[in-house]
Amino acid sequence: MFRTACSALALAAVLAAAPAYAQQPAAAPAAAANQSEDARLAAFFQDAWMESARLSPETLSQLGLKERYGELGDYTKAGQDKALAVSEAQLARMKREFDRAKLSPASQVSYDLFEKSVANQRMFDRWYWQNYAVSSTGSALDGVPVMLINVHRVDTVADAEAYVSRLKAMDRVAREVAADIDARTAKGFLPPAFVFGRVIPDAQNQTKGAPFDAGPDHAVWADFKKKVAALKADEATKARLLKDGEAALKGEWRSGYARYVAALERMKAKADAVNGVWALPDGEAFYADMVRFFTTTDLTPDQIHQIGLSEVARIRGEMEAIQRQVGFKGSLNDFFAHVKTDAKFRYPNTDAGKQQYLADAKKIIADYMATAADKQFSVLPKGALEVRAVEPFREKTASVAFYNTGTPDGSRPGIFYVNLSDMTQVLKPQLEAIAYHEGAPGHHFQIARSLEQTDLPMFRRYAYQGAYQEGWGLYAEKLGKEAGFYQDPYADFGRLSLEIWRAARLVLDTGVHAKKWSRDQAVQYMRDNTLNSERDIQSEIDRYFTNPGQATSYKLGQLRISELRRKAETALGDKFDVRAFHEVVLAAGAIPLDVLEQRVDAYIAGAK
Repeated sequence: MFRTACSALALAAVLAAAPAYAQQPAAAPAAAANQSEDARLAAFFQDAWMESARLSPETLSQLGLKERYGELGDYTKAGQDKALAVSEAQLARMKREFDRAKLSPASQVSYDLFEKSVANQRMFDRWYWQNYAVSSTGSALDGVPVMLINVHRVDTVADAEAYVSRLKAMDRVAREVAADIDARTAKGFLPPAFVFGRVIPDAQNQTKGAPFDAGPDHAVWADFKKKVAALKADEATKARLLKDGEAALKGEWRSGYARYVAALERMKAKADAVNGVWALPDGEAFYADMVRFFTTTDLTPDQIHQIGLSEVARIRGEMEAIQRQVGFKGSLNDFFAHVKTDAKFRYPNTDAGKQQYLADAKKIIADYMATAADKQFSVLPKGALEVRAVEPFREKTASVAFYNTGTPDGSRPGIFYVNLSDMTQVLKPQLEAIAYHEGAPGHHFQIARSLEQTDLPMFRRYAYQGAYQEGWGLYAEKLGKEAGFYQDPYADFGRLSLEIWRAARLVLDTGVHAKKWSRDQAVQYMRDNTLNSERDIQSEIDRYFTNPGQATSYKLGQLRISELRRKAETALGDKFDVRAFHEVVLAAGAIPLDVLEQRVDAYIAGAK
């Protein structure tokens, strides 16, 4: 809900592009014609969205729909080519049936973004083989167990039967993924050798535990049993469902993962190098495209590298100020070592320690919501936010922390996941900033708000814009400081340690993929300039090697959002309202940084 008249006016103002402010109000017939054209375009977008969504049963489930509920999608290149063909036909139809000049400014933005989304899809198809099918965070196959646990609802017996059908479908899906891996192995498109030490154990974990052996329940089996137990059905029916689920896991599920692991082993035998993507065919052009995609800018790798070096130097200065504040003698790197090794900055590496971490994360978010959210935002997301530990079966490939998207209707909450597999790797001073980034007011505020924007086409509500989304998450970390949190200087040092980590990513990603840094060189740079644990350093460097360009999005997005805020503050002076500014940033869903700048310029003009 809108809390103030100011925020409502700000929202209304920024829905139009900047040039609209210089125009006189249109005559009523023209306005009606625009409205009709806009409505027609909105209907087209809805049809196009559903046409594409229906190609993927997993996407339909993510949307909260139960179409194709017992199926899994096509994991072949032919399936990707089919999706691209559908999108190209949709784009051609849009250009054929709609005159962009007759649309309102807001609809023109959607028109342009739809065209850009298809261009991105086309670009990824061009680089299909260069984009690693297996990275340090796994492969497409790893999303299926997570989807079953977090997305597949079991409200009826038919839903449970659909769950079993999906377990059985893993045999076919794993066969497709394995065939793709074998094709890449034959063509020589191999990831760095280190990825298999992470990916293969996690794949093997998918057939460990009950019902496969005498160990604790596998997470998917535990989930299925829990969902069947909650059904309103007779005991005989529940027993049948459990028998079918167990048979599917021991049968098709296990055979599929065996085939997948075998393909990984074959690729591992050929992958003996550790290089950035510069070593791939057309690697330089591929990396340039990845950087443009993830940053939504035209910055070159060299420019990004220099920005990273500059930001690392600036943040080190702020960290040294806190070091002086707490009276620590020695170098900044000595202070890093002190914070990383002093037991008072860690949780016990026990179940109790893990539970305390989760409880503290929940309290940080609850305190922010109770005391600061209304002061910094005029519209809050309706969807709930939960904090959970990463499931054991994917701890090796999972990130330190991440956000899992909910549903537009709130039937599934947003989830802030934390990897607590080894509490010796977790630092108390960093928890506050992590909670703000992944939860509130970070990813949950941005992504849940986007899903709830019913005035936006679905393709925009679910859009991925790396620099905008990750930039917002990093920007949100400092909002906690503006709200009066980080009272402990060590917590503020933890915040800066996360910011310098993102600044170092600019140096590292470009260093690895454009400047041909070795893995050891990258590891040492991260040791010298971050508070990250040794395990996290190793994991992060692996991630940068196998996800080219993605790591540049965080800091560049945060810098642009902060720059636009300073621009608005300078232009508006006393008229600046941080709640109105945040509504400008969030109300249009995820957008490229240049479109965000247009919105902020329009907001400034309107507020003046």
